[in-house]
Amino acid sequence: MKTSEKRSDCPISSSLDIFGDRWSLLIVRDLMLHKTRTYGDFTKSEEKIATNILANRLQVLEDHGIIIKLPYPDNKVKMLYQLSKKGVDIIPAVIEIALWGGKHLADTDESSPFLKAVKKNKTKFLKNIMDRLLAEDVA
Repeated sequence: MKTSEKRSDCPISSSLDIFGDRWSLLIVRDLMLHKTRTYGDFTKSEEKIATNILANRLQVLEDHGIIIKLPYPDNKVKMLYQLSKKGVDIIPAVIEIALWGGKHLADTDESSPFLKAVKKNKTKFLKNIMDRLLAEDVA
């Protein structure tokens, strides 16, 4: 894992050094909620991330141990991405950001099945999604 120079010892500042851009948490979101697993899958996101930025953010997340890059079965060029245990641990914060956005930002998708499931039973949703992702990490 590469280390970058920290601005301070503050845990918020240090976390923002990894997640403080507009793309990294969306990559985590896609790995958490969608069947996104390959580089090409990420390029199809509705946010339209540029390929050079995507490559950089995937590398940063991998360097910090947030995601794991695995070989794609039957294709030596293609890679699969998944959240590591460390990456799964950020999911509760991502859920809270989504809930905050749904509550305070106009024009957010309050009808999304994801937000409905979270609002119905956040504890159960978190347990189910984190257990599923951790099982993938073991596999």
